[in-house]
Amino acid sequence: MTTRRNLLGLIAAIPFAGPAYAAAGRFAVSYTPDEWRRRLGKDAYAVLREEATERPFTSPLNKEKRTGTFVCRGCALPLFSSAHKFDSGTGWPSFWQPLNKTAIGSTVDKSYFMVRTEVHCSRCGGHQGHVFDDGPKPTGLRYCINGLSLNFVLGKSA
Repeated sequence: MTTRRNLLGLIAAIPFAGPAYAAAGRFAVSYTPDEWRRRLGKDAYAVLREEATERPFTSPLNKEKRTGTFVCRGCALPLFSSAHKFDSGTGWPSFWQPLNKTAIGSTVDKSYFMVRTEVHCSRCGGHQGHVFDDGPKPTGLRYCINGLSLNFVLGKSA
Protein backbone atom coordinates (compact mmCIF):
# COMPACT_ATOMS: atom_id res chain seq x y z
CA MET A 1 0.00 0.00 0.00
CA THR A 2 1.39 3.37 -1.00
CA THR A 3 1.02 5.93 1.72
CA ARG A 4 1.55 9.66 1.49
CA ARG A 5 4.71 9.28 3.58
CA ASN A 6 6.14 6.63 1.20
CA LEU A 7 5.32 8.76 -1.83
CA LEU A 8 6.94 11.85 -0.31
CA GLY A 9 10.00 9.78 0.60
CA LEU A 10 10.37 8.60 -2.98
CA ILE A 11 9.99 12.13 -4.32
CA ALA A 12 12.61 13.40 -1.86
CA ALA A 13 15.05 10.71 -3.00
CA ILE A 14 14.85 11.66 -6.68
CA PRO A 15 17.69 14.26 -6.51
CA PHE A 16 20.01 11.54 -5.19
CA ALA A 17 19.17 9.08 -7.92
CA GLY A 18 20.93 9.22 -11.23
CA PRO A 19 23.20 7.41 -13.62
CA ALA A 20 25.79 5.32 -11.80
CA TYR A 21 28.86 6.64 -13.62
CA ALA A 22 30.94 9.77 -13.99
CA ALA A 23 31.57 11.43 -17.35
CA ALA A 24 32.56 8.81 -19.90
CA GLY A 25 36.06 9.00 -21.36
CA ARG A 26 39.67 8.92 -20.38
CA PHE A 27 40.93 11.51 -17.95
CA ALA A 28 44.38 12.48 -16.69
CA VAL A 29 43.37 11.55 -13.12
CA SER A 30 41.76 8.15 -12.80
CA TYR A 31 41.23 5.66 -9.99
CA THR A 32 39.28 2.46 -9.47
CA PRO A 33 35.83 2.84 -7.88
CA ASP A 34 37.21 1.54 -4.57
CA GLU A 35 40.07 4.06 -4.64
CA TRP A 36 37.62 6.89 -5.40
CA ARG A 37 35.39 5.78 -2.49
CA ARG A 38 38.35 5.84 -0.07
CA ARG A 39 39.54 9.24 -1.30
CA LEU A 40 36.14 10.95 -1.39
CA GLY A 41 33.89 9.38 1.21
CA LYS A 42 30.35 8.17 0.65
CA ASP A 43 28.52 11.44 -0.10
CA ALA A 44 31.17 13.07 -2.31
CA TYR A 45 31.62 9.75 -4.16
CA ALA A 46 27.89 9.64 -4.91
CA VAL A 47 28.03 13.15 -6.40
CA LEU A 48 31.36 13.06 -8.22
CA ARG A 49 31.36 9.48 -9.48
CA GLU A 50 27.65 8.52 -9.62
CA GLU A 51 26.22 11.91 -10.65
CA ALA A 52 24.02 12.29 -7.58
CA THR A 53 22.84 15.71 -6.41
CA GLU A 54 23.19 16.97 -2.87
CA ARG A 55 20.14 18.43 -1.16
CA PRO A 56 19.79 22.18 -1.73
CA PHE A 57 20.91 24.60 0.98
CA THR A 58 23.08 21.95 2.70
CA SER A 59 26.54 22.96 1.49
CA PRO A 60 28.57 25.47 3.51
CA LEU A 61 30.10 26.56 0.19
CA ASN A 62 26.74 27.99 -0.83
CA LYS A 63 27.35 30.82 1.67
CA GLU A 64 31.12 31.14 1.05
CA LYS A 65 31.88 34.84 0.41
CA ARG A 66 35.64 35.03 0.92
CA THR A 67 38.17 35.55 -1.87
CA GLY A 68 39.55 32.31 -3.22
CA THR A 69 39.27 29.49 -5.71
CA PHE A 70 36.85 26.58 -5.86
CA VAL A 71 38.70 23.43 -6.90
CA CYS A 72 37.53 19.95 -7.87
CA ARG A 73 37.27 17.75 -4.79
CA GLY A 74 38.38 14.76 -6.85
CA CYS A 75 41.65 16.12 -8.25
CA ALA A 76 42.13 19.72 -6.99
CA LEU A 77 41.90 21.27 -10.47
CA PRO A 78 40.94 24.96 -10.09
CA LEU A 79 37.44 25.31 -11.58
CA PHE A 80 35.76 28.51 -10.39
CA SER A 81 36.80 31.88 -8.97
CA SER A 82 35.03 33.52 -6.06
CA ALA A 83 34.87 36.61 -8.31
CA HIS A 84 32.43 34.70 -10.56
CA LYS A 85 30.20 33.36 -7.76
CA PHE A 86 26.70 34.73 -7.19
CA ASP A 87 23.69 33.92 -5.04
CA SER A 88 21.20 32.27 -7.40
CA GLY A 89 18.76 31.44 -4.61
CA THR A 90 18.68 27.82 -5.79
CA GLY A 91 20.49 26.33 -2.80
CA TRP A 92 23.68 25.33 -4.61
CA PRO A 93 26.89 27.31 -5.19
CA SER A 94 26.43 29.14 -8.50
CA PHE A 95 28.91 30.76 -10.85
CA TRP A 96 28.46 32.73 -14.07
CA GLN A 97 31.59 31.26 -15.66
CA PRO A 98 34.36 28.73 -14.97
CA LEU A 99 37.97 29.85 -14.54
CA ASN A 100 38.72 28.93 -18.14
CA LYS A 101 37.19 27.00 -21.03
CA THR A 102 39.38 23.94 -20.46
CA ALA A 103 38.55 23.42 -16.75
CA ILE A 104 35.00 22.20 -17.31
CA GLY A 105 33.72 19.61 -19.76
CA SER A 106 30.10 19.02 -20.62
CA THR A 107 27.75 16.27 -21.76
CA VAL A 108 24.06 16.04 -22.56
CA ASP A 109 22.05 14.77 -19.59
CA LYS A 110 18.68 13.26 -20.52
CA SER A 111 17.77 11.95 -17.06
CA TYR A 112 14.50 12.65 -15.25
CA PHE A 113 12.59 13.33 -18.49
CA MET A 114 14.61 16.51 -19.16
CA VAL A 115 17.46 17.56 -21.39
CA ARG A 116 20.16 19.48 -19.52
CA THR A 117 23.85 20.20 -19.88
CA GLU A 118 25.85 18.31 -17.24
CA VAL A 119 29.26 19.74 -16.36
CA HIS A 120 32.24 17.77 -15.12
CA CYS A 121 35.88 18.33 -14.21
CA SER A 122 38.00 18.06 -17.33
CA ARG A 123 40.89 16.41 -15.45
CA CYS A 124 39.12 13.60 -13.52
CA GLY A 125 35.62 13.52 -15.05
CA GLY A 126 33.99 14.18 -11.69
CA HIS A 127 30.37 15.36 -11.92
CA GLN A 128 30.07 18.97 -10.80
CA GLY A 129 26.48 19.88 -11.62
CA HIS A 130 24.67 21.52 -14.55
CA VAL A 131 24.81 24.75 -16.52
CA PHE A 132 21.68 26.72 -17.38
CA ASP A 133 21.06 29.82 -19.49
CA ASP A 134 19.31 31.85 -16.78
CA GLY A 135 22.34 33.42 -15.13
CA PRO A 136 23.49 37.02 -14.76
CA LYS A 137 25.41 39.16 -17.23
CA PRO A 138 27.92 39.13 -18.78
CA THR A 139 27.54 35.44 -19.75
CA GLY A 140 23.89 34.79 -18.95
CA LEU A 141 24.96 31.37 -17.62
CA ARG A 142 24.37 29.73 -14.25
CA TYR A 143 26.77 26.93 -13.36
CA CYS A 144 24.77 25.22 -10.61
CA ILE A 145 27.42 23.19 -8.77
CA ASN A 146 27.24 20.64 -5.96
CA GLY A 147 29.19 21.84 -2.94
CA LEU A 148 30.25 18.23 -2.32
CA SER A 149 32.13 18.26 -5.62
CA LEU A 150 34.27 21.26 -4.59
CA ASN A 151 36.86 22.34 -2.08
CA PHE A 152 37.51 26.01 -1.36
CA VAL A 153 41.06 27.38 -1.33
CA LEU A 154 41.24 30.65 0.55
CA GLY A 155 43.38 33.40 -0.88
CA LYS A 156 44.01 35.17 -4.13
CA SER A 157 41.39 34.15 -6.64
CA ALA A 158 42.87 32.37 -9.66
